[in-house]
Amino acid sequence: MSSVRIECVAKEGCRIGESPVWDEKEGALLYVDITGRKVCRWSPVTRQAQAIPVDAPVSSVALRKSGDYVITLGTRFAALKWKEELVTTITQVDKDKANTRFNDGKVDPAGRYFAGTMAEEIRPAVLERRQGSLYTLFPDLSVLKHFDQVDISNGLDWSLDHKTFFYIDSLSYSVDAFDYDLQTGKIGNRRSIYKLEKEESIPDGMCIDTEGKLWVACYDGGRVIRLDPETGKRLQTVKLPVDKTTSCCFGGKDYSEMFVTSATDGMDKEWLSRQPQAGGIFKITGLGVKGVPPYPFAG
Repeated sequence: MSSVRIECVAKEGCRIGESPVWDEKEGALLYVDITGRKVCRWSPVTRQAQAIPVDAPVSSVALRKSGDYVITLGTRFAALKWKEELVTTITQVDKDKANTRFNDGKVDPAGRYFAGTMAEEIRPAVLERRQGSLYTLFPDLSVLKHFDQVDISNGLDWSLDHKTFFYIDSLSYSVDAFDYDLQTGKIGNRRSIYKLEKEESIPDGMCIDTEGKLWVACYDGGRVIRLDPETGKRLQTVKLPVDKTTSCCFGGKDYSEMFVTSATDGMDKEWLSRQPQAGGIFKITGLGVKGVPPYPFAG
C-alpha cells in the first residue's frame, strides 16, 4: 500500500474537528469544530475553509434535501442556512439533564438524522459515565430515543444493503452492529463486531466504503483502521501524523479521497510542538477504494 498519500489540507487547527461530510453540490468538505463552536466548509478549489460561528458546542453537520444543512448543537437538532449564517432550533433532547451535549450524528438511507449525546467532558474522554442516549430526528421532525446509558455516543453508518446499523460507544472500545429496519428506522439485536486493541486506543468517527468495509478513526491512536464487519478482522491501518484523529469520510469527485478530522484539545505546548498539524483536516489518497455519498436529511 505504498501508494497511500496523506496531506494536511486545512491547517487552521480545530480544537475538536469532527463530522466530515462531502457536499457534492458545493464540491466542498463540511465539518465542525465542537469546542471551537463553528461549522466549517473547505473548498479544494480555493484551499480555504469558511467558518460560521454558533452559540453552543456543535458536534455534527448533515446535508438537507431541501437545501442547506442540519446540525446538532448543544442538545438541539437545528437547521443552518449557510449564506444567511442563520441557525434555527428544530427540537431539543435530554431536557432532564443539565450536563449533556450531542456528539456524532449521521443521516440514514431513508433521510432520518441519527445522533447521540454524552456528558460534557471534564477533560478529553474523561466524563460522567452513562449519561448519553441515542436519538433519531425523523423527517416529520419528531424525535425517537432508542436507548440511554451511553458513555460517548460516536461513529455511525449503515451496511450497503441497509439491513445493519453500525454504532460506536467510544468507552466500550467496541464497534457494534444492530439489525436495522429501513422502513421504520428501528434497531435491535446489538452485538460487538470488533474490539479495539490497546494501541488503536479509542474508537471515534466511522464511515463505510463501497465494498462494505468500515473505516474507524482512532482517537489518541493516530490512525484510521479498515474493518471487515462480517469477519471482525482488521484489514488495514493508515497512520496519520497526529494522535487525536476523530472522524473520517469519503469525498472528492468520485468519493475516492478520504478526509480525516483531528483535534488539539487536551494537548500541551510540548505535544503540539511535536505535532504541528494537530487539529488539521487530512486528505488521504491512493486507498484503492471509494466511499458511499452521504444521505441528506429528508425533513
